[in-house]
Amino acid sequence: MNDQALIPHLFRTEYRNIVSVLCYRFGIAHIEEAEDLVSDTFLAATEQWSLDGVPENPRAWLYAVAKNKTKNHIKRDALFEQKLAVEIKYNAEKSEAFDIDLSQKNIADSQLAMMFTVCNPVNSPESQIALALNLLCGFGSPEIADAFLTNKEVIYKRLQRAKEKLKEAHIKIQQPTLPEIAERLDTVMTTLYLLFSEGYYSTSQNTTLRKDLCLEAMRLNALLIENATTNRPSANALLALMCFHASRFDARLTADGEAILYQEQDDTLWDKNLIAQGTHFLNMASTGPAVTKYHLEAGIAYWHTQKENTDEKWQNILSLYNELLILEYSPVAALNRTFALAKTNGKAEAIREAEKLKLTDNPFYYSLLGSLYSDLDNGKAIQHFEAALAITNSPTDKVTLARNIERLKT
Repeated sequence: MNDQALIPHLFRTEYRNIVSVLCYRFGIAHIEEAEDLVSDTFLAATEQWSLDGVPENPRAWLYAVAKNKTKNHIKRDALFEQKLAVEIKYNAEKSEAFDIDLSQKNIADSQLAMMFTVCNPVNSPESQIALALNLLCGFGSPEIADAFLTNKEVIYKRLQRAKEKLKEAHIKIQQPTLPEIAERLDTVMTTLYLLFSEGYYSTSQNTTLRKDLCLEAMRLNALLIENATTNRPSANALLALMCFHASRFDARLTADGEAILYQEQDDTLWDKNLIAQGTHFLNMASTGPAVTKYHLEAGIAYWHTQKENTDEKWQNILSLYNELLILEYSPVAALNRTFALAKTNGKAEAIREAEKLKLTDNPFYYSLLGSLYSDLDNGKAIQHFEAALAITNSPTDKVTLARNIERLKT
């Protein structure tokens, strides 16, 4: 990696680590100070390294400067002095009292604690995702705005309001207790699931950003599994689901960013290592008695990594969708089920089931109907593709839909 790209890379990977440790140490009330100290650290790195060159160990340099800036801030700040007065009294050396532990273990502990803090229901799901991207993943307002297809001022205000709500609720940053895990793990996993979905299903044209969102969701999910208290079957199932989906990431778009339908994907582009990892985590998920939506969705995603177009494959997918809809009904899941239904019972039955859903504000509803009607009634297929084209916001989907319409008209 060249020197010009190093600082942005380190900002992404180390900003979140140092902020998490400082917040874990001093509490959510001092989140702005933590962010300012880390920003100052990177500003110092930009200035110093441009003059003297990149140090031999850039990460160690950042950690040392962050520690020193934190100690200097504490000495100057009366609120910190008051907050830590008791601790100071019992330490002979003030510098030792303010030591900042940036070991890998404490970073992991801090990120886990921050995860349960950020994924707090005092904030909306959208705000939880934005906070996770900002504090746990190191994304700035412009990047988050790109992911949400909005402007950075909206995201900045959303982040500020979300932080204030956490402060007002006096949310503590601490390792989750077993009762808290039982109460909050579902919320945490929902946030990670939505974070991954923002990347995987995003209509943003920034392919690198979309991949990064998915990888960050997977990294945070792995933190849950690496910790004995949060290593639950459902967490393994969610990571399996993410691995299976991510394995097909490079096969879903052309070089021009146009969507490639599943049946037309080049399976040589599927990541076999991720498929193997997903299979491992899905096996680990089978140890518990409960079956969650993540188990069922991971099972569906697993079968989609099997390229062979067999009856067994589509029967299994249909069966898993049936279980998923009983467990937790979703119109989108019901719509996705009709694709498997077409493979097992034929297009006519799938069309009847899909049209019952009447998801007239969903472009995928019309797109799927267009695909199902193709070669059965091309006139209706064109009507549905045109309806999808009229309401979709995705530039890549617009290209694909226009191409389908043109093909059917010729």
